[in-house]
Amino acid sequence: MDFAYSPRVVELREQLWDFMNTHVLPAEERYFAEFSAATVPHHIPAVMEELKAEARSRGLWNLFLPDERFGAGLTNLEYAPLAEITGHSLIAPEAINCSAPDTGNMEVLALFGTADQQETWLKPLLAGEIRSCVAMTEPEVASSDPTNISTRIELDGDEAIITGRKWWTSGAAHPMARVSLLMGLSDPEAEPHRRHSFVLVPMDADGVHIVGQLQVFGYDDPGGHCEVMFDEVRVPAANLIGERGAAFAIAQARLGPGRIHHCMRVIGTAERALALMCERARTRTAFGKLLSEQGVVQQAIARSRVELEQVRLLCHKAAWLMDTQGTKGARAEIAAIKVAAPQVACDIVDRAIQVHGGAGMSNDLPLARMYAWTRALRILDGPDEVHLQSIARHELRKASR
Repeated sequence: MDFAYSPRVVELREQLWDFMNTHVLPAEERYFAEFSAATVPHHIPAVMEELKAEARSRGLWNLFLPDERFGAGLTNLEYAPLAEITGHSLIAPEAINCSAPDTGNMEVLALFGTADQQETWLKPLLAGEIRSCVAMTEPEVASSDPTNISTRIELDGDEAIITGRKWWTSGAAHPMARVSLLMGLSDPEAEPHRRHSFVLVPMDADGVHIVGQLQVFGYDDPGGHCEVMFDEVRVPAANLIGERGAAFAIAQARLGPGRIHHCMRVIGTAERALALMCERARTRTAFGKLLSEQGVVQQAIARSRVELEQVRLLCHKAAWLMDTQGTKGARAEIAAIKVAAPQVACDIVDRAIQVHGGAGMSNDLPLARMYAWTRALRILDGPDEVHLQSIARHELRKASR
């Protein structure tokens, strides 16, 4: 395994850091001051479109897609240090068109979409002209086991009828959200992993109702997380993605890259928290000496660096395996980093909050919002317990050979 940066990645890192330092980070205060999570669809500050235009002019666009027909053609390993940089700011991924859930939806459309689906939805998503959402989780079932998903997709001639209730529908509150990738029960009599399908549901279709918006520890992100009712929504049967009953196979293809992208970014979030912790320690005095001279603070800083380097190496290994063996070949490592990276990031942000004292809990600093996000990552895209179970099964299979 060679994790050295390619010349192209070295160049892109320099360009991305310049964009972050001169445009994204200075725009954060303005963005969050204007951003309101109280309306559905909620307001996205105008500065985001300014950032997008700047990113496109610099060629910092769709870096996540390895398919050269649609994206930058970077490998997963090449993308990892770039995604990490964007993790320093919660608004950076959208600014370069590399934010969830669009990235996963674009990957699904690129891999499984028909020519018509790609023309209608993928192209405008790649251009940043629209946003999308993903509707999988349901309030009435334990969606960590997706075989429980009960929203119905019934075929009626050349139409599909969708009926059910979703929540944590990421991206549904964004004013540019135009389509949802919905997972539903299409064949109840089939074996469990062939009962569900994916279908594209326009957000303006009759019968689609946003019931309300869910917040994460009192915060919201730019795309929102909504409860959505689908009341006998009729869409063309041609809106089905891939084969009927293929949702589980498609979901694994979608969630593998999506999970590791989250981990790449959250490592950057942890790096920023560590930098804030060090700055506070170097400039704050308590009990007659700087915090940086206090043994307990030094240990917090040192442990954070050790843990960060460990998860970065695991993340890069998983990315390398995805490039060389495919998502299936990297399954155990993707599960491992999905457990490790959010936990480490959450711990580091927590230490940074502790070193900052009361200031760390306020919105004068980004730490409280960062904590909410890193903690949420231990649940979204599958809770830790599901990934730990997957890792355990992998180890037990190896032990039985």
